[in-house]
Amino acid sequence: MERIQLQDNKRDLAVLVGLRSPVLREDSTDEESLEELSALVETAGGQVVGSILQSRDKPDPHSFIGEGKVEEVKTMVTLEGATLVIFDNELSPSQIRVLTELLGVQVIDRSGLILDIFAQRAKTKEGCLQVELAQYQYLLPRLIGMWTHLERQAGTSGKGPIGSKGPGETQLETDRRHIHRKIDKLKEELEEVRRVRSTQRQRRMKNEIPVVAIVGYTNAGKSTLLNAITGADIPANNRLFDTLDTTTRLLTVSDTLDVVISDTVGFIRKLPHQLVEAFKATLEELEYADLLLHVIDLSNPQWAQQAQVVDSLIRELKADHIPCLRVYNKCDLAFPGALPREEGSVCISAKTGEGIDRLLRAVDQKLDKGTRRVTLHLPYDKAGLLDGLYREAKVESVEYEQTITVVAVCPPKVLGQIKPYVEGWQEEKEDWE
Repeated sequence: MERIQLQDNKRDLAVLVGLRSPVLREDSTDEESLEELSALVETAGGQVVGSILQSRDKPDPHSFIGEGKVEEVKTMVTLEGATLVIFDNELSPSQIRVLTELLGVQVIDRSGLILDIFAQRAKTKEGCLQVELAQYQYLLPRLIGMWTHLERQAGTSGKGPIGSKGPGETQLETDRRHIHRKIDKLKEELEEVRRVRSTQRQRRMKNEIPVVAIVGYTNAGKSTLLNAITGADIPANNRLFDTLDTTTRLLTVSDTLDVVISDTVGFIRKLPHQLVEAFKATLEELEYADLLLHVIDLSNPQWAQQAQVVDSLIRELKADHIPCLRVYNKCDLAFPGALPREEGSVCISAKTGEGIDRLLRAVDQKLDKGTRRVTLHLPYDKAGLLDGLYREAKVESVEYEQTITVVAVCPPKVLGQIKPYVEGWQEEKEDWE
């Protein structure tokens, strides 16, 4: 499956078009949305040479923005030598076909552009599978408008005009069946991905290792944060959707807490529903996480709206019941008076390291399930309890003196089981204040 192609040259020239209408609701365009679309074009390797924002009570069913505005766009395309027109709104297959004919250049919508970026970014087999599935699901309803040789042919009842009787199955029907087969095969392969993830998840749950998932708007600094706290070497550049494939690392938060922490794909407004569906094999990990770190780019003037978009997608993925810690990133770039005072949130700079210690303490408090670092004094006739400690706790040292002195990090269940048999024990609880 080839991705939707921008031109082979590095700088494809694009004109951006958006429609502002109350009928479109969340799909309506404004100046901020067009700016974000411009950043997406830059990410895809193109160059924006002009933009037009149209306001209408409702979209034109034929040309979406109206014939007069189409002429204005066509004039801009000619003057700027543009090779591509990108709409910020989602277009129907017939609208894409009509606009392509009227404008004389390739026309794609925001969803098509995001799919193209994802196709460029996907590196792992899992990521490529998910993007390919989303592309086929996006392509299927648009087949009829993409190639003239796929036009329908009249039936074989004899009632069609002379010369219209086809040889049998049309190319359109053949391609549709082929794509349906590909979609079914990709879904089977992604189901295997789900099965493997489920097995890994059960193993983590058996070992009682908490899972922390980093979520947030694209380019909020999620990869930079993961690098800062785990030493991971993930490429972290200042561009949208720089990281697509999920990265998981083991993180020691404190003496009593180890967690598995995962970076996830960035969210964005108007994220194509095909991508949300295709990436559920990855994103369903959110549903089983013990804690979400919602990273918010405080340096972006639209940070509040971006946070709402992420909250909405978390609800859509049925992960809104999971405890969430808001992490306000890039505080070094924000005006000091604008720093949020929200209770239970943390302000950090993942790039400079400011606030990382506070973040780790907050994670430890959120996931505190009574695990404690203790020194136990076992009588020698209870030495058999050591075997259980090695299995169920994290034993740091064992010394054989008058008693068996064991330093271990123990969950509350283990402490309750072993407490009646110890001659003495000392708890080492860290002061968080």
